[in-house]
Formats: sequence, structure tokens, C-alpha cells
Amino acid sequence: MEKVPASRKLGEERARELILGASKVFVAKGKKLEVFEGGTATEGIVARLLGATGNLRAPTIKAGDRLLVGFNEETYREVLGDGS
Repeated sequence: MEKVPASRKLGEERARELILGASKVFVAKGKKLEVFEGGTATEGIVARLLGATGNLRAPTIKAGDRLLVGFNEETYREVLGDGS
């Protein structure tokens, strides 16, 4: 897992790299969850990964070949396991 200091901002270029390297992209915002196929970094998908400041939204996790952006407990359990 890549650890990035909080002072380092990750923007559109890094978002595209992460999408291109993922098989699936899960984007959670509030109760809404969107799932995209990775490998294609369209403007629409990239925009969903970025916050109002133009930086990657938090949390952003690359788990194997899957990318999770935002927090959705059910998706975390499904993708990362329930910890048991």
C-alpha cells in the first residue's frame, strides 16, 4: 500500500494513473456508490475521484487491482474483508 504524506496533494494526473491501473473503481459519496470498470480514465470518472479542491478525495485506497474512493462500509467489507 502506498503511503502519501498529507502535505502531498494528489490531483487529476494521479487519479488517471490509479484508474488506468485498476480493474474496478468504487466511488462512494454519501450513501451513493458508483462502480466503474478500470482501465479507461474518462473525464466523468476522473471528476468523481476529485474533490472541490481538485485533489483526490479521501480516503483513497488501492487494494490489489481495485480502487476505492470515499467511504462505504459495505463496499470496504466486500472488497477488503470483514477482518475476521
